[in-house]
Amino acid sequence: MKAMTLFRPARVKRAPLKLIDMKRPDPGPGQLRIKVSACGVCHTDLHIVEGDLDLPRLPTVPGHEIVGVVDAVGEGATRFQPGVRVGIPWLHRTCGECHYCAADKENLCNRIEFTGVHADGGFAEWTLVDEGFAYEIPEAFSDLEAAPLLCAGVVGYRALVRSGIKPGERLGLYGFGASAHLVLQIARSWDCEVFVFTRKERHRALARSLGAAWARGADDDPGALMDASIIFAPSGPLVPKALARLDHGGTLVLGGIHMSGVPALPYELLWHERTLLSVANSTRHDVIDLLQVAAEIPIKSSIEVYSLEESNEVLNKLKAGEVNGAAVLRL
Repeated sequence: MKAMTLFRPARVKRAPLKLIDMKRPDPGPGQLRIKVSACGVCHTDLHIVEGDLDLPRLPTVPGHEIVGVVDAVGEGATRFQPGVRVGIPWLHRTCGECHYCAADKENLCNRIEFTGVHADGGFAEWTLVDEGFAYEIPEAFSDLEAAPLLCAGVVGYRALVRSGIKPGERLGLYGFGASAHLVLQIARSWDCEVFVFTRKERHRALARSLGAAWARGADDDPGALMDASIIFAPSGPLVPKALARLDHGGTLVLGGIHMSGVPALPYELLWHERTLLSVANSTRHDVIDLLQVAAEIPIKSSIEVYSLEESNEVLNKLKAGEVNGAAVLRL
């Protein structure tokens, strides 16, 4: 099978992903083999390829927003039959035994594993997944539309819920890529007023088309304070700027898996019971809830479609902020 494989992390301008032929994997006990039809390209893939995250194994095949069809099942796997369309997200496996798993906090599991890091992901024609970490895709979405929901959507949804935003309140979104353009649609369905802080005019135009009340830069004054905000851009210097635009009692959520250093904060930015918190990964419940919410709205994924062989090019565009919405590989 064809797979875009990372042998050694490097800056994306050096095209570190190599197209190789691999043996098609066979499912083990409790596993599904998935014939991949679409895989989203996430900002986390960029951090993986460039070595911003510690990698437990090399070579590895990135990609964790996977949509495909079950084409083989391993011994004891009974949850899905061949021919069923499923999705595979970032969360690949948890131990099920530690105190985090026992407390329904499996996103913090001591032995957590991630798709495209601990196991080969979806930048390939086939991949494997434990049946307990695969999800049936709602009929409301095509394969390409569904792919960004499986990480950008899921992590964005968790960040939105953790922000505590309520209907009618003001939500700030910093950075307007795959996650933010999906979160905006959920927030609007909750009757929230959404303010988008982003650098590129094409991203601002997309935000306005999806119902943003205001879309300009992080240094511009929106004329109102936010009840909650989420930072999706991996830029630590945005934290004090976002806190300064937060109302008393508001919450600022850091929605990325990687971020540059946060500068020293004057205490008055946190005073008046403002809360600063991060989001780490997601749970299986998050995936189930997001897919249901997305189908009910229904969410419209704004996507740019590429071939598997264009993976390096897509990552370069993602790093340069040139993707409007989400990028998806079609296999």
